[in-house]
Amino acid sequence: MTIGELRLRMAASDDERLRLLGKILREARDTDVWQFTTPKEVLERWNELSRYLGRRREFWRRLIGFWEKEGLID
Repeated sequence: MTIGELRLRMAASDDERLRLLGKILREARDTDVWQFTTPKEVLERWNELSRYLGRRREFWRRLIGFWEKEGLID
C-alpha cells in the first residue's frame, strides 16, 4: 500500500482510521508515525487505540505519559 492509499483509507471512516492508526503505531518507526497523526490525537484516542498496539502499547503509554508530565501535550 502506498502512503497515498493509506491516507485515503484513513479518511474513509473513523473506524478504519482508528484501526490503521493502531497498526501504524504498532509497526512503523516512532518518527514516521507523525506523518499520519499528532501526539494530541494519540492521547485523545488512547482508550480506543491501545487495544491495537500489542507489544508496543507500553512504549506508547510511557512516551505519552512523559510528554504529559513535561507539558508537551495537553
